[in-house]
Amino acid sequence: MSLLITLLYIVFVLSAVVLVVVILLQEGKGGGFGGALGVAGQQTFGVKASGIHRFTMAVALVFASSAVVIHILNRIDTGKTSMDE
Repeated sequence: MSLLITLLYIVFVLSAVVLVVVILLQEGKGGGFGGALGVAGQQTFGVKASGIHRFTMAVALVFASSAVVIHILNRIDTGKTSMDE
């Protein structure tokens, strides 16, 4: 069980890092971090790239679901919640 929890923690941290990077690369009203990459960054991560929005949602779903599963597995493993202390 601890191996599964460890793997989920790795997925959780990686998805958090990817989520931060993808959100910063999206072009918003201010231009976003994609503007710092020059023309190639704007073409890859610009407004026309609607796939990045789907990717952001997928990574956010992985992030949230891994957090919930980690909580459930830790609760099963220890028999306590953080509220019991």
